[in-house]
Formats: sequence, structure tokens, C-alpha cells
Amino acid sequence: MKKLTVRDLVLCALMAALLAVCAWISFPVLEIAYTLQTFGVFFALLVLGGARGTLAIFVYILLGAVGLPVFTGFRGGIGTLLGVTGGYILGFLFTGLVYWLVTGLLGRKLWVKILALVLGLVVCYAFGSGWFLTVYFRNGKSIGVWALLMKCVIPYLPADIVKMALALVLAPRVAKAVKA
Repeated sequence: MKKLTVRDLVLCALMAALLAVCAWISFPVLEIAYTLQTFGVFFALLVLGGARGTLAIFVYILLGAVGLPVFTGFRGGIGTLLGVTGGYILGFLFTGLVYWLVTGLLGRKLWVKILALVLGLVVCYAFGSGWFLTVYFRNGKSIGVWALLMKCVIPYLPADIVKMALALVLAPRVAKAVKA
């Protein structure tokens, strides 16, 4: 990764702030609310690229970890990250790392970006679901794999596909405007 400029840091900070706003826009339909967080993750990566986009996601998670209310429901703190949904938040970082790796290896053509986002989302879901399962079991509850998928993944896939498509349409325009 090249040396970060002040402009890079400002763009990362703006994307971290956008992630917070996306988290605050939530629709509590199920135990895990529908939010725009994944849109923010996709958008940050598409606008800033793998390295700076991942940095923006890391900053967002760090801000929440130290207690700022940047997560869904205006929550913050390490307790949120250690809860049942914390793995999905931490999974955003893996989405960024996968995107960075795939686009670094294969380039930044549209099909590569789509592949990188899809693979990143799969890794995020896998990590988040594994985390959910671990915390769920630790709390003395049990849940089967199919029930877990029906609770934590399948209901969110259609919305995440729409958010990914929206980010793929909007991000190039914003990237061009900010010359990211």
C-alpha cells in the first residue's frame, strides 16, 4: 500500500462516518435488523479501493469498539462486538480484506469487483454466523445450521444483493467526483 495522504485519511474518515449513518438506518424486522451497513461497506470499497476502503471499515469498527454509538441502534462498545451480531460487524473487515486481495490479484474490472464483493459477503456471513453460533451456544442456547441460516443469512441475501447493485451503480459516480 502506498503512503496515505491527508486526503486519503479524510476520505477514509468520511466513509467511516457513512458506515455509521448506514448502521443507524435500520429496520428491526427480525432479531438481526435490516440495515444499510453492507451498502456502506460495498460503497466504501468501490469508491476508495481495497486498501483505503478496508481502512475505513477498520476505523468504523474501532470507533464503535471504543464506545462511540456508531453501530445499529446507536450502540457502541466492545460488548456490542462480543454479542451475537458482533461477528457480522467484524466480518465487514474480512469483506474488505477479500475485496482488496481479489482486486489486487485480478484487477479492477467490473466482473472482478462483483466477484470480490460476493466473495467478501460470503466470508462476512460465514464469520458472522460462526460467531453467532459460538455466542449462542455460550449463552446456553442451541440452534441447528439450517435454523441459523434461516435466521441470520437467507432473509438478508435479497436485500444485500440490492445494496450491492446500488453501490455498483453509485460508487463510480462518486469516485469520479472525488477523484478517489
